[in-house]
Amino acid sequence: MTDDSLQIFAEEAEDLLSVAEQALLNLDDIKNKAEALDCVNDLFRTFHTIKGAAGLFGLDLIVNFTHIVESVLVKVREGTLEVDDDMVSLFLANRDHLEYLVNDALSGKTEMDKELKQRDDLLVSQLNSYLGETSDAADTDKNHTIISSDYIPAGGVKNKNWHISLRFGPDALRNGMDPSSFINYLSNIGEIKTVTLIDDALPAWKNFDPETCYLGFEIVLIAPQTNKETIEEVFEFVQDDCKISILPPHSHIAEYIQLIEQLPEEDMRIGDILLACGALTELEQDDVLNAQDRITDEVMVGATDQQVPLLGSVAVDQQVVQQEVVDAAIKKQTEVKQHRTDAQQTIRVNALKLESLVNLVGELVIGSANAEMNARKFSDTGLNEAMENLLHLIEEVRDTTLGLRMVQIGETFNRYKRVVREVSRDTGKDIELHISGADTELDKTLIEKIVDPLMHLVRNAIDHGIESPEKRLKLGKPAKGIVHLGAFHESGSVVIQVSDDGGGLNKQKILSKAIEKGLVQQNQQLSDKQIYQLIFGAGLSTADSVSNISGRGVGMDVVRSNIESLRGHIEIETTEGKGSTISIRLPLTLAIIDGFQVRVGDAQYIVPLDMVDECIELNESLLGKDDSANYINLRGEVLPFMHLSDMFGEDSQREGKHIDNIVVVHFAGKKAGFVVDELLGEHQTVIKPLGKVFQHLTEISGTTILGSGEVALILDVPEILNRVTQIGGDHVGDAHVGRADVDASAAAH
Repeated sequence: MTDDSLQIFAEEAEDLLSVAEQALLNLDDIKNKAEALDCVNDLFRTFHTIKGAAGLFGLDLIVNFTHIVESVLVKVREGTLEVDDDMVSLFLANRDHLEYLVNDALSGKTEMDKELKQRDDLLVSQLNSYLGETSDAADTDKNHTIISSDYIPAGGVKNKNWHISLRFGPDALRNGMDPSSFINYLSNIGEIKTVTLIDDALPAWKNFDPETCYLGFEIVLIAPQTNKETIEEVFEFVQDDCKISILPPHSHIAEYIQLIEQLPEEDMRIGDILLACGALTELEQDDVLNAQDRITDEVMVGATDQQVPLLGSVAVDQQVVQQEVVDAAIKKQTEVKQHRTDAQQTIRVNALKLESLVNLVGELVIGSANAEMNARKFSDTGLNEAMENLLHLIEEVRDTTLGLRMVQIGETFNRYKRVVREVSRDTGKDIELHISGADTELDKTLIEKIVDPLMHLVRNAIDHGIESPEKRLKLGKPAKGIVHLGAFHESGSVVIQVSDDGGGLNKQKILSKAIEKGLVQQNQQLSDKQIYQLIFGAGLSTADSVSNISGRGVGMDVVRSNIESLRGHIEIETTEGKGSTISIRLPLTLAIIDGFQVRVGDAQYIVPLDMVDECIELNESLLGKDDSANYINLRGEVLPFMHLSDMFGEDSQREGKHIDNIVVVHFAGKKAGFVVDELLGEHQTVIKPLGKVFQHLTEISGTTILGSGEVALILDVPEILNRVTQIGGDHVGDAHVGRADVDASAAAH
């Protein structure tokens, strides 16, 4: 066994365990028995696949454990056991335990450590309680598959017997065949329970022919250890003259379905699947195909107006196979086709190789910018056209490469279904998780880094935000609380929101705690927004008591620092008594963006293009009489602005005849202007992170290398907007303000 093959097993097991967790969480919400059975079947296939793969590698610890899990699932599929909340919790624990066992196998361990062995013994004991066995009994026969013979199909009855329908041909007696001898021979296979004579074909006495066979028989045979082919062989000599239908016991349906699910992932026709599992014999398959061909011929010549039936439908009509088995075969065929389609569309790529590719594309972008700049110096039309085509291709390569790292956030959101379920149980609350925007795409690197911050926010929403069922009922709210996880794109960013319909944040309580912790002064004046932002302070918690979920004040400050390290921003909206919404705004990617290049003094800066609304010339008509004001009237809207030269200490060229330009930017519903000396146009920007020495610079989010080899700083638009807001008062984002309002604001200043 090579390390590479074991790594492949571990990766496949990880994917399968994710499927198992999702199926288990879906069981909580499903009320329809048919849909619940589909989830159980998915679970069974998942654990069975892991067991089979583990067996190939000789991983006995995994094989033995999954065998017991399978045994319980078999009883659930048969209807012997009902799935309840406790069973779902147990299977979730089994799924986690399997993850530990797989990780141990990957690290080369052949035995469980003491803690893992204790967990294994506990889970095995709990599983065996559903099987009606003790742990000792299970240990003596871990390799025995438990399959009940009392399977009850949907709409069927409990039946352990074979049903044989015989219709002898009219020439059977003339050909020397004795119908009774065949029936008697069945006694050698099993016990004949009943024989019912079918005499519908008997003619009137005057038309009766003593050499013609008019009889049919319906036989119930008790033969639990036999198979269909053995019974069919009894009638081998009369098959040409007879119509024979052999229906297995309902107890065999479960076995057929299990065999169908275990068939290899190969393209097979429905008839081949039914033949492979033993539900259909070769003779029956030929008869069914011939019947289908006859109907097809009739349709082609117009003798019938019915459509050509599927082979499975013909087999059911001829009573040679049950509908449940055909349904299982169709499902297997569909899954194989879907799996092959997915396999053709996806390929597993090492994350380090993908990261290397993104870095190389980044260097390609920088190199192309240098080539373009040098090409312009020659003023060669052909060369410039060639460079333009090359730049267009490089832009497409860039977008395609970055698209490889974009994944839907829904898979991450689904992880929190289990968090909500378990924390709800721990807190005694009834909480439902709603998810929206699951198809929103985000850079995989970012998704991996927001898992823990989102975990903190979801747990806090349950523990702090949502009240107990009793309190909610007193307040006139539904007993069940709602936590909502949503995501959407906005202005070149991804917004992720965690909201709840709980009690909201208590402003006075937060302020009191902050004063107590020394985070703010006693007489310090703060806006509501600033007070709510205090919950992200280190060590601040409004919880009355510490629990194993939250209350120590060591979560929200970590959330903020983690989000800010990703060039993201976090905001809070809350209404006391109604709930809270925490919004996280993140860039789409950390690698390459479209930027807008500007010059301030002798330095050049990059503004993320998605945040740029427009560029305008700053002239006297916009400034009005007060040229010292830090806002303008932009088409009836108050627009605060800031000179970037003042912010970064650059020597501006505002003196003389130089004309300033305003770059109008927006973020999170706010709008402001950055005054710059020159507009240089769009620029493909490869983001280079700031070194540790410069990480304290709040107005800069990164750097990039220009085609000339110079370094340009990337502006942190949200941070600068906040600074402009503080200088410009409350005017940021206030739209459609009249001239009188502007003059009034000027008078107030």
